[in-house]
Amino acid sequence: MKIGISAPSMPRSGAIVAGVLDGGELGATAQRLDKATNGAIQRGIKASRFNGAAGQTLSLVAPAGVRASRIVLAGLGKPEKFDDLAAQSFGGAIVALLEKSGEKTVMVAADPVKGSKLKPAEIAANMAYGALLRSYSFDKYRTTLKPNEKRSLQTVTVTTPNDADARKLYQPMTKIADGVFMTRDLVSEPANVIYPESLAAQAQSLAKLGVTVQVLGRAQMEKLGMGALLGVAQGSAREPKMAIMRWNGAPKARDKRPVAFVGKGVTFDTGGISIKPAAGMEDMKWDMGGSGVVIGLMKALAGRKAKVNVVGVVGLVENMPSSTAQRPGDVVTSMSGQTVEVINTDAEGRLVLGDALWYCQEKFKPKTMVDLATLTGAIIVALGHEHAGVFSNDDELAGRLDSAGKSVGEAVWRMPLGEAYDKQINSDIADMKNVGGRDAGSITAAQFLQRYIKKGVAWAHIDIAGVTWSKTETPTVPKGGTAFGVRLLDRMVRDHYEEG
Repeated sequence: MKIGISAPSMPRSGAIVAGVLDGGELGATAQRLDKATNGAIQRGIKASRFNGAAGQTLSLVAPAGVRASRIVLAGLGKPEKFDDLAAQSFGGAIVALLEKSGEKTVMVAADPVKGSKLKPAEIAANMAYGALLRSYSFDKYRTTLKPNEKRSLQTVTVTTPNDADARKLYQPMTKIADGVFMTRDLVSEPANVIYPESLAAQAQSLAKLGVTVQVLGRAQMEKLGMGALLGVAQGSAREPKMAIMRWNGAPKARDKRPVAFVGKGVTFDTGGISIKPAAGMEDMKWDMGGSGVVIGLMKALAGRKAKVNVVGVVGLVENMPSSTAQRPGDVVTSMSGQTVEVINTDAEGRLVLGDALWYCQEKFKPKTMVDLATLTGAIIVALGHEHAGVFSNDDELAGRLDSAGKSVGEAVWRMPLGEAYDKQINSDIADMKNVGGRDAGSITAAQFLQRYIKKGVAWAHIDIAGVTWSKTETPTVPKGGTAFGVRLLDRMVRDHYEEG
């Protein structure tokens, strides 16, 4: 689907979308349409329950006076609440409404909204961005779709008198969307397509954007002493990998220590010997969601030429049951030298992350480090599918994540850490065990990761188990892989870590 921005004009075909404020106040384009159609717009509103509330739409077959095939009135809501997220939702809702309607083109009028803090160019750019985010689909394996099940919409054009300024604002948004789409693709692919080697190859594809990529194999990780990560991988015929991505967008920065992002990349998680129930196991193709976010984030940052030095590290394994698989009760030695008693082989992501976090700190000495993982079902029990859980040793970093999440509509909720929880993962025969029991499962998992964080490193762990995949849709996120975290972390980097 092609999304563009242009100067205002009246279309000769296709649909035209005009905004209406809460209470039924017509925007500038809606007023022009009403005049051109001898009051048909106002009559249509009076004959319906449409009143311009945010999210409302009213579709009218275009009456005499306009050449468009249909007019869509879309609610802008209250002007003081019409911010960038509202504009994005407006654009996304239009795509959702018309994508299978039979229309091939739609023109969206981005009129000024009196009372909103957004400038006209910002309104247009965000409407286009929302339409772009919603235009995503993953249907490459669907070969028997009927014509009326396929998308008809091909072109969305957002119009504004400030089109040049709007295009300038929109351009970096398209690069963020590229990262979002890459992550959604990776999370959506089945495990026979995305496995450690092929996911590492996806990371390597970022080299064309200027990202420096290195991939470690089993032999190199053995030499480094990554016994925790390798223990998870030993039951699979697939060779484990670790992909290291570097974007040096601020080469002259006085502080050479990068911001680091670390992702869990379990490309399929059967649970290993502690095997999961069969029902729903197919969802475990997206247990690599954390690594997908990190790869997509690196694509977004490199694509928009972010002025920041960033490193992304993803540990890539497949957790399978076999005669060579790790057993409950095994003891492994991690790269840090700490030993772990493996009580449950289905608590594998923290083992992968432990070695990845330690490697990242040893190699790159980051000042700030954030890891992402579909780590625990317990976080879904605690927060449902509305928030990701954040655990952090640094109040400022936690606050930055919260603020960035609110800015882009990816909500996080800070969870506690503490000595009492940490004691639950003490082992009788090793330095620690990989589970702490049923109580506070997401917290004890975070405590496990914190044992791999060096002093002086601002660290946060984001448990995205409840938000990586969605069975419902929003105006800007279709069902399926959400790419939750790409926009959040891009915004945090932009607001707090970029030069200039």
